[in-house]
Amino acid sequence: MIYETVNEADFISAFRKRRPDNFSYDGLKALFNYLDELSTDVDIELDVIEICCSYREFDNIDQFISEGYTTSIINSIDDIEELTTVIRIDDTRFICAEF
Repeated sequence: MIYETVNEADFISAFRKRRPDNFSYDGLKALFNYLDELSTDVDIELDVIEICCSYREFDNIDQFISEGYTTSIINSIDDIEELTTVIRIDDTRFICAEF
């Protein structure tokens, strides 16, 4: 298998070409940084479709709850972090691994 190292600009460009509406620009930067850190331990393939199926961006906790991603135990981003990976973009926006 041949792997290619991509930088942040390449990563963002790949998403803008294949799935331009899945993540915000800031979300892609946060996701790149998370995956880049993770790649020091494991190889990660830049598969835009797979990443879009594995992670989801939310504007705030209210959007997360209103879209049905909730149970009685989820009232905050901290509660979500107990169940899955959360990548914080800023004070309200976040990306979480699908669960």
